[in-house]
Amino acid sequence: MPTAVCLGETMAVLTPGSGRTLSDADELRIGVGGAESNVALGLAALGVDAHWVSRVGRDGFGDRILRHLAGQGVGVGAVGIDDERPTGLYVKVPSADPERTPGRVLYYRRGSAAAALGPDLLDDPAVADLLDRADLIHLSGITAALSDDCRALVERLLGRPRDTPRGRQRISFDVNWRPALWTGRHPEVLRALADRADVVLVGADEAEAAFGTTTEAGLRRLLPSPEVVVVKDGAVRASALARDGSGTRVPALTVATVEPVGAGDAFAAGYLGGLLLGRPEHERLRAGHVAAAATLTVRADRGVLPEKGVRDRLLGCSDEDWSRTAATADGFAVDGVPVRTNPAADDHPHAVEPRVRS
Repeated sequence: MPTAVCLGETMAVLTPGSGRTLSDADELRIGVGGAESNVALGLAALGVDAHWVSRVGRDGFGDRILRHLAGQGVGVGAVGIDDERPTGLYVKVPSADPERTPGRVLYYRRGSAAAALGPDLLDDPAVADLLDRADLIHLSGITAALSDDCRALVERLLGRPRDTPRGRQRISFDVNWRPALWTGRHPEVLRALADRADVVLVGADEAEAAFGTTTEAGLRRLLPSPEVVVVKDGAVRASALARDGSGTRVPALTVATVEPVGAGDAFAAGYLGGLLLGRPEHERLRAGHVAAAATLTVRADRGVLPEKGVRDRLLGCSDEDWSRTAATADGFAVDGVPVRTNPAADDHPHAVEPRVRS
């Protein structure tokens, strides 16, 4: 079983249980949200030995986060507890007119326990041991923007030797562009960090905002070092760009979107899970699309993946069937016929004989 370590801040999430605004909500539901822990949860659901490394406050929110992640199979043994600083928090503000404008998020993370992380974290024996046996270390641009110490931590991680007793270790870096976090900091820092990773994930809109490029070729020139740069172009397609200039492109599925929050993290988990489990490039991209679609069709930050048999059918189907596959809250279907693990003989003909690659 491959091992992945995801490092970054996770916060408690307050969401109105009802009401169109915070002021008329009769209750606030407590959840868990964080880019790197979302990826860890997605990897654990795929059967990867996934761990989350960070710091939380000694408070109820921190306890809630640790219980939630551990309950979903994510290792939290190397998470630190801060006696002085609180766990970060964000509040989802619903839109008064969701048909016209999206909701927004209020962050309360300044001075949080995770924002005080620094390069000395890697001297913790529990963290060092975990990193030494990891096949993949996953980072994001969010962590680098939280504080100067957090950026120094990311730099030290990216400078680690990649060759380990277990073999070649990879570091993945999701750009996760958050302009508010980079106020007063030059985004060139973000590009330099990303270029030191082995796998970079970035949205096409993020590439334009953070790096000033709108083309895949331009992005690859700005990031020449990574083994692969994965560009997520929303509802259009995802592309994996290799160093030699070649690329693999897979169109996005048709999705009845309910809420977009968390879809990028889900895509990252699906793609990286495919990488760790040895799937070919086009199946890694498909795995990212499937995971993202499962999240786009729910209101939570992370959707439930279809069972493994369904995933295998989707990853191994023909390009024609893939183009006719749609995702809704009810699941995945080809031309309206549900994709199932063991379809009956009279099901849609294109859903009967999958071409699954091991």
